[in-house]
Amino acid sequence: MTDTKLTIVRNPTRRIAVGDRFIGGDAPIAIQSMTATKTTDIDATVRQINDLVSAGADVVRVAIDNQKEAEALMEIRRQVKGNLSVDLQENYRLAEVIAPYVNKIRYNPGHLYHHERSKPWQEKVKYLVKVAQDNDCAMRVGVNCGSVDPDVKSKFDEHDSISPMLESAWEHCSLLDELGFERYCVSLKDSDPQKVIEVNRRFAEKRPDVPLHLGVTEAGMPPDGIIKTRIAFEQLISRGIGDTIRVSLTVPNSKKSDEIVAGRQILEDIAAGRFRSVVKMSDAMNIISCPSCSRVENEAFIELAQQVKEMSAYAKDYAITIAVMGCRVNGPGETDDADLGLWCAPNFVNLKRSSRELGQFPYDQILGKLKSELDSLIAEKQPVKSS
Repeated sequence: MTDTKLTIVRNPTRRIAVGDRFIGGDAPIAIQSMTATKTTDIDATVRQINDLVSAGADVVRVAIDNQKEAEALMEIRRQVKGNLSVDLQENYRLAEVIAPYVNKIRYNPGHLYHHERSKPWQEKVKYLVKVAQDNDCAMRVGVNCGSVDPDVKSKFDEHDSISPMLESAWEHCSLLDELGFERYCVSLKDSDPQKVIEVNRRFAEKRPDVPLHLGVTEAGMPPDGIIKTRIAFEQLISRGIGDTIRVSLTVPNSKKSDEIVAGRQILEDIAAGRFRSVVKMSDAMNIISCPSCSRVENEAFIELAQQVKEMSAYAKDYAITIAVMGCRVNGPGETDDADLGLWCAPNFVNLKRSSRELGQFPYDQILGKLKSELDSLIAEKQPVKSS
């Protein structure tokens, strides 16, 4: 654990326990990561959790979406040390099954909308609170730009992505407060570091008491992914905003602990007054890709992200965003804002141009299809700068 308590002054948020660690208050900024292995591959997941804990992870998140994965995580818990957070995707009812084996429950307000739609979201949150209280678990309200509750999103201009995120987070905080549950933190994530800065700054202005989990979702591959994350963290943590962090990188499973190393380095630099956020990422070609995690349905996704980066190098002077997503959870929604989007299924890749579906293509054909669409976009644009 990186002790930044004495050198980084932070907002006086409430302090919450997550296993043997604390988040918020006067506790050091905690560093987190998420497993990238299939949760049902127990041996591989145990190895990865142990690697992350050895690298200094204070909390490790593991995703489950069905009973089989929940049972696998029960066995994983028996074999590992460290603090575990469960990522409830769209199956929030698994909370009561897995809560006795974890230290923290993460839910996405947008995903709650899609499960048992006839039931008000407030009832679902009350259920989660009861499960957390009964099993000594903390909770995280995880709001992502690409999966905001549609009912909340419909209240705002379609070009305003920040206000719906804030509204969703604030209303969930209000309900948790009404229920007397204070052992929670909030995350508000986007792939654009400038939006991450704004949304977290505005949230903290209204709710300075709530611990914040910082992250840039789909930051992509190193070094760009680390630079994007550093931009957001430097601007927020230097203002006292942020109690726990995750650096989300698209890396092979064997390099997952690089997220912990990168997070520690950023914190140490901030504590020492070393800032590098003069870098601007949005002038020209921008490739975003989600972090490798257990939701990825084909590990070829990681290689594909690298191939996209290499193939598109010739278009580096054009203001075009390409998103490469690894799963059905984040893929459909979080590619909508990109000029070109790919989201990977087990045996094919979905190709999109903004929100328009272009079709599904085998992995060995998708680069050619993507290049054709990229060439078409280039023909419509002027380069940002001379080649």
